[in-house]
Amino acid sequence: MDKVQDIVSDRPEQGGLTAAVVLDTLRKEYEPFPSEPRYDPVSELVFTILSQHTSDRNSERAFKQLMDNFGSFEEVAKGDTQLIAQCIAIGGLASIKAPRIQQVLNLIMERRGELDLYFLKDMPLEEAKSWLRDLPGIGPKSAAIILNFALGMPAMAVDTHIYRVAKRLGLIGPKTGYEQAHDVLENAVEPEQVFPFHVALITHGRKVCKAPKPLCQQCVLAYGCPSRDMGNK
Repeated sequence: MDKVQDIVSDRPEQGGLTAAVVLDTLRKEYEPFPSEPRYDPVSELVFTILSQHTSDRNSERAFKQLMDNFGSFEEVAKGDTQLIAQCIAIGGLASIKAPRIQQVLNLIMERRGELDLYFLKDMPLEEAKSWLRDLPGIGPKSAAIILNFALGMPAMAVDTHIYRVAKRLGLIGPKTGYEQAHDVLENAVEPEQVFPFHVALITHGRKVCKAPKPLCQQCVLAYGCPSRDMGNK
């Protein structure tokens, strides 16, 4: 079988759903979506590291405590690693995240001469992704979050909710890997739709298409979903 056919299904089988239809339906269900950047790109990078393997609430509290204690990322970069770990302890894995944050900040300073990532917006998308992924601890999801959320670039961040929903809806093939899903879903919609597509899928995954038992009876996409009625099994 052709590898591309195995990975992506933007042209679903009979009764299937296209990414465009999914987005249009979920926008009607969940809009309005956020329109303003959450943070500047360096802050988003640090927040992304803090958010790994913890809840949004705990990562937000860890981020606030870090900034309340250090005031700037320049101070974090040269600060005491143990104190950083104490500040972010609520987010978990502090002994790993503290030195990683410092390492990443110092690498940016070394390579750019300042803690500023706005230059990425002027780069082709794939180059910007590669630049970020060259930093320790920054994978495809983290890079996409920074580029999309902070810089408005059309990079699709795929978390566990999005991966689950996309696979159940048939937007990605059954053998599509987690990393492959970023590119597949990013290319499934127009560039200006990547952010709402991300928000729509993650919202649907949290509210309706849950793991392990989806609420299929409440799903506005059930009529065309190849996995419908999973919640009754």
